[in-house]
Amino acid sequence: MKTRIVSIVLALLLTLGGVGSTAAQQAPADPGRDVSNNAEMWRGARRGIEGYVSIPNKQAGVLVQSEGENWRNWRNGPISTYGIWLLLGIIILLAVFFAIRGRIRVEAGPSPRRIKRFGVIERFSHWLTAVTFILLGLTGLNMLYGRYVLRPLIGADAFSTLTAWGKYLHNYISFAFVLGVLLLVILWLRQNLPTRADLIWLARGGGLFSKGSHPPAHKFNAGQKLVFWGVVFFGLAISLSGFLLMFPFTVADLHQMQLTQLGHDIVALFFIAMIIAHIYIGTIGMEGAFEAMNSGLVDENWAREHHSLWVAEIKGETPPSDRDPHGSAPAGGATRPA
Repeated sequence: MKTRIVSIVLALLLTLGGVGSTAAQQAPADPGRDVSNNAEMWRGARRGIEGYVSIPNKQAGVLVQSEGENWRNWRNGPISTYGIWLLLGIIILLAVFFAIRGRIRVEAGPSPRRIKRFGVIERFSHWLTAVTFILLGLTGLNMLYGRYVLRPLIGADAFSTLTAWGKYLHNYISFAFVLGVLLLVILWLRQNLPTRADLIWLARGGGLFSKGSHPPAHKFNAGQKLVFWGVVFFGLAISLSGFLLMFPFTVADLHQMQLTQLGHDIVALFFIAMIIAHIYIGTIGMEGAFEAMNSGLVDENWAREHHSLWVAEIKGETPPSDRDPHGSAPAGGATRPA
């Protein structure tokens, strides 16, 4: 009997030992490392593993979305890097231009006469667009660069609060910006259509690089027309992409939303660079320019030097020729105002 019991125990021990030996042979040397080849599984995961979810947000069923990594790399890489060089570049370029050319003065000197250039509605539309754009630009730049610039200065908590409120402001003020752009299009579209005078203005560089060579121009010269159409097309692109981001997944899937966000950033950076140049020429860059949008009245000498065709039109004078860019006496014996 004892012999039989011993035989059974030995058999059990041998069996358990065999199982343990087999398990030990199959177990990986490092418990935290899977030595099996799961490359195919991970390739499938990278292509997007989508499961079933019962919540309304069906995007939550996507386990891995590889385009998100590409979006992050582009946003935090080339777009952020080249964007900051673009903005710094335009500021440096304008500073160099100012150092060489200086402020563009009214060469004939100040005049006691004023000409009405813009009415109340025009100035309201301009400042509505300008102020909202500045707020949109600052809050947008904070979302792109704030964590590198502001967060180390004011701390994580303050930066988080500032960015959250900035995001609300960015969203809601965009509607006022769109309204401003639409008003400008209605008011100024016809006057910003290209003319032959624009080609002459561009060929002469607008008279910006030399004194005494202001080419004739209508109410808006070619440079102002380029800014106008830049506002129209950049404004359209940034508004459409912005509204898609405000109301996600209405007409686009997740990958398309990521591309929309990248496009929104790129357009915004070029838009801001263009407006920086516009602000420069309208303030410190040119004497007499700011008054046009401040009071709506401009110095007559300034108007004759920079918009001689417009002055001739509103005063009924003979339009100046290319050789007489500052205007000539009206036909029929009328004289130019002294």
